[in-house]
Order: sequence, then structure tokens, then C-alpha cells
Amino acid sequence: MKLIIFDCDSTLSSIEGIDELARAKGPEIFSEVEALTNAAMNGEVPLDQVFARRLEIIRPDLATCASVEQLYIDTVEPTAVATLDTLREQGWTVAILSGGFKRLIEPLAAFLQIERIEAVPLKLDENGYYISFDDSYPTTYNGGKPEIIRQLKSELSPEKIVMVGDGVSDLETQSEVDSFIGYGGYTPREKVKAGADHFIYKLDELLALV
Repeated sequence: MKLIIFDCDSTLSSIEGIDELARAKGPEIFSEVEALTNAAMNGEVPLDQVFARRLEIIRPDLATCASVEQLYIDTVEPTAVATLDTLREQGWTVAILSGGFKRLIEPLAAFLQIERIEAVPLKLDENGYYISFDDSYPTTYNGGKPEIIRQLKSELSPEKIVMVGDGVSDLETQSEVDSFIGYGGYTPREKVKAGADHFIYKLDELLALV
């Protein structure tokens, strides 16, 4: 099998889920969380320092989660559906590897017909109020995405593996994959562009590279 793995936020969809959870809580919370997200994605501060802090600020509830789930689908990358269909026809297995929250990403994954999602579990109580997140999950800290790719390689034994993403945490996977393709359609990051094997601005540009 050939395995192609996509980051989700700012790659398969234009949004950053954590920022949209914050936006729903008002402008002050949004600006505070957005600054933390950008600092982490640009590699200025360690991811684990901002992860718990953002959620404590937001404390997302079920209704907010539901609105962001829909937003992921509404803001899907324009060429994603056709590109993924072509990749599958060419024999690729598609997966998502994200520092976002699994429950928020699942509807988008279903829309894109992606079965395998590696993302952070978010825990709400029976009334839909925030409890916590799984802070032991690898994508909550730097170096976590390569860790999951090593697990996938062990489990699936792919003959070829490609990673596509926009952030520094995606670039960290480069040593574990045959090709790292940086994506800059929404948030082009110079550090990612400089380090990537290839750099694209639309997902359908992948097809000439894999």
C-alpha cells in the first residue's frame, strides 16, 4: 500500500479549529487564542505550552463544537474532493494526522471519505460541557506527528509514505516519510517552504508530485 497523510487545519480546510472554537466565545478570547496558535505553528513556542492553555481559556461546549464541525465542511479546500478521489484511484490510502480535535474533524473526514483519523480526543461531560483533552496524545506536543507516523509504519508497512501539511509540526515528520509536501494555500510559512521537499498552493498540485 501507499500511504498519503494530510494535516487537517489550514490544509484540508481553511480554518484552524481551535481558533474557531475561540471565535465563538467572543473577540477577546479569540485574539488571545489566535496569538498562541500562531506562535506554536511558526515554531516560536513549544506546542505543549500552548495546548492546555488555549483550552482552559475557551472551555468549548457541545454547541460550539457542532458549529465548528460544520465549518470544517463549509471551508473544505476547493480541490480536495477531486484530488483525494484521484489519489485513491491511483492506489493511495488516505489518512488525517492533526493536532486538532478528533470529534470536530470526524464529519469532514466522512465528507472526504477518509477513514483513518489521528487527532486529539476532546472530553465533554454528559451535559456537553468541557472536561479535558487527552494531554498524552502525541499531536499535543512537538515531535508527536513523527511518533504517530512511526506507529502507522509499524502497523501498515506502507511501501511509500507522503505527508502534506502547512505547519512546523508537519515539517517535523520529514525524517519519517519518503516525501514531505508543504502546503501554503491558506497560511504559507517560510520555515515550512524552506524545509519541504515540494511546496504547493492547491491540493491538486499534489498529483504531479506523487
